[in-house]
Amino acid sequence: MSGETTRSARVREQLDHPVIDGDGHWLEPVPIFCEFLRDAGGAAMVDRYLAMMHQAFGTWYELTPDERLARRQIRPPWLGDAPNMLDRATALLPALLYERLDEFGIDFAVIYTTIGLFAGSIADEDLRRAYARAVNEMNAEMFAPYADRLAPVAVVPAITPEEAVEELTFARRDLGMKAAVITAPVRRPVPAQLAAGRDAATAQFYVDALLDGPYDYDPLWAKAVELGVAITTHTGGVGWPDRNSPTNFVYNHIGHFAAGAHAVAKGVFLSGATRRFPTLNFAFQEGGAAWAAALYLDLVSHWRKRNKDAMARLMSPEAADIEGFTRLVERYGGPRVKGKEAEVVGSPLTFFPFKSMDELISQESSEGGPMGMDDFERLCVSDEAELGSLFKEHFYFGCEADDPTTVLAFDKRLDLGLHAVFSSDIGHFDVQDMRDVLYEAYELVDDGFLDAGDFERFTFSNAARLHGGMDPDFFAGTSVEEDVRRLLVGS
Repeated sequence: MSGETTRSARVREQLDHPVIDGDGHWLEPVPIFCEFLRDAGGAAMVDRYLAMMHQAFGTWYELTPDERLARRQIRPPWLGDAPNMLDRATALLPALLYERLDEFGIDFAVIYTTIGLFAGSIADEDLRRAYARAVNEMNAEMFAPYADRLAPVAVVPAITPEEAVEELTFARRDLGMKAAVITAPVRRPVPAQLAAGRDAATAQFYVDALLDGPYDYDPLWAKAVELGVAITTHTGGVGWPDRNSPTNFVYNHIGHFAAGAHAVAKGVFLSGATRRFPTLNFAFQEGGAAWAAALYLDLVSHWRKRNKDAMARLMSPEAADIEGFTRLVERYGGPRVKGKEAEVVGSPLTFFPFKSMDELISQESSEGGPMGMDDFERLCVSDEAELGSLFKEHFYFGCEADDPTTVLAFDKRLDLGLHAVFSSDIGHFDVQDMRDVLYEAYELVDDGFLDAGDFERFTFSNAARLHGGMDPDFFAGTSVEEDVRRLLVGS
């Protein structure tokens, strides 16, 4: 705003490619949002929304410290927004954000919601649907004048695939929104507890990572392919059993987006979605690259040890040398085992007491498959290379500007080749000064962790392929149209 060239602007001047921000945020002005919510669901819906927000965030202040602990009332995120007033106004007003993009060194930005990230946790279906519709109508209208450099993301609650398909279709076809974020993983009450009469609000919950929950999400994946929209997620783990401190926001916050992303990426992958929908791209925002690298390496490691053929070899009757096992028990059992060798031999596996190997093999085989175990069945892969391509070609990972774990995506020694996407997170407290986001990202080049090619992929190509690979016209009419067109034609 001062007219001085910022450090990020100077970084942008030396690049020979545009910069796409894959995950900026805006702070929806709540009084204006309430107008959209009133239009979407009526005046009573606004009252239900305000009551919900008070219950989630305001109740904490009304309780004593002992009551907070007794209820496990989560510490609310005081000062979760941009910390200085200029940046807060920038995140609140699309016109000001648009005007300042050059200060940030950003050519084009995909802008995520803030209040919409809560949509998937709203149990009241009528409120949830009206809430998502209001967020989408508001975002589409208020960002429409700035479409050449800003693209708002539609909120798509994924409590059921039918609800998700309906809102995604409306956002894409009626509002013209080109990007979407689904609210997954989904917290669901354990069905057995509901059957026993427990209220859904107080029943034990489980995290449905879209792998083996009550719904088949293939209709949503098919609709996303049809509409040319990448599936992105931005749901964290605050409120999970290991992230519900009543006293410490930092404890709840650290790693929670990575935890949510890890859960749903693992679930979606093992469900075989990338096999069944080979043109569909997924992105997992704001969790960094460390969890992604760990997940990929863990999948490869588990494949080596627990693929169908390996399990069949390990669990085959021939592999169970009971006679040899018996001799070892007799020789090395010592005085405590003396006289009980048959019992020890008859109970060989720790987790299944007093079951023989034959019983265990028969029990597992009854569950299907040659030996009953094939956790990779839905992937239909025959080797590690195929497994890797199904993961690395379809998954993209949002990394904040100051996140050093970005290097794991590009580290030549690990040779993972993960698609890290520059994600500024402007609008939230993580960014102390919006003018420094690109500069902070470029420090990885200055420090020798990334080369120019890595940085180009990080700040341009990966985001361009994430969205442009789904819809070749995603960037049509934008400030980066020609650069993306050349990139995609050359791919």
